[in-house]
Amino acid sequence: MPPPVPEPAGSHPGWPARLGPLRVRDLEVRLRPVRLRDGAAWARIRQRDEEYLRPWEPTSHGGWSRRNSTAEWPGRWYLLRTAGRRGLSLPFAITVDGGFAGHVMVGNVVREPLLSAYVGYWCDSGLAGRGVTTAAVALVLDHCFGPVRLHRVEATVRPENTASIAVLVKLGFRREGLLRRYLDVDGAWRDHYGYALTAEEVPPGGFAAKLIRDGRARRA
Repeated sequence: MPPPVPEPAGSHPGWPARLGPLRVRDLEVRLRPVRLRDGAAWARIRQRDEEYLRPWEPTSHGGWSRRNSTAEWPGRWYLLRTAGRRGLSLPFAITVDGGFAGHVMVGNVVREPLLSAYVGYWCDSGLAGRGVTTAAVALVLDHCFGPVRLHRVEATVRPENTASIAVLVKLGFRREGLLRRYLDVDGAWRDHYGYALTAEEVPPGGFAAKLIRDGRARRA
């Protein structure tokens, strides 16, 4: 087999893109690139859901309120958009019935020879337990192992975060080990489980199709 042809540095297929829809229960879930005008909805959800989100996210130096304010969003959006354009990440907004509801971030995209990335996600607490996050991650995994041509996608999660672990398990992620004092989260260096999938483990038809077969979603 000939060696792989290196891709141009700082580029990747697959962003910007619009993914979906999938319907979970009575909700239509889609992914789209983050937008500058997402700031008000982003800040409103993040401020309201501090207690829900803070235990699982990197320590917010400078305080949660300031770091998740409307004024903070333009700078964050610019960095996300720049990283997407440079091929370093795929920053998606989750929308539910057309409204902003959270994020799915594919980050640290490495092209040849690794073809790897990590996935992280959060969603409005008002949608918890309704399958929205699982559907969103399924859509982005199909994108990663399809048009983006990745071979491996990783995720890390605190052992106490049972809701996030449930998302990964439903989609077939393997737990590969415990990473000691892996990330500064909520004011301390926390252990995380490491999960992963490779292209050889993509289910028949993809991850969205798996959710549909399992009765967890349907095509909109």
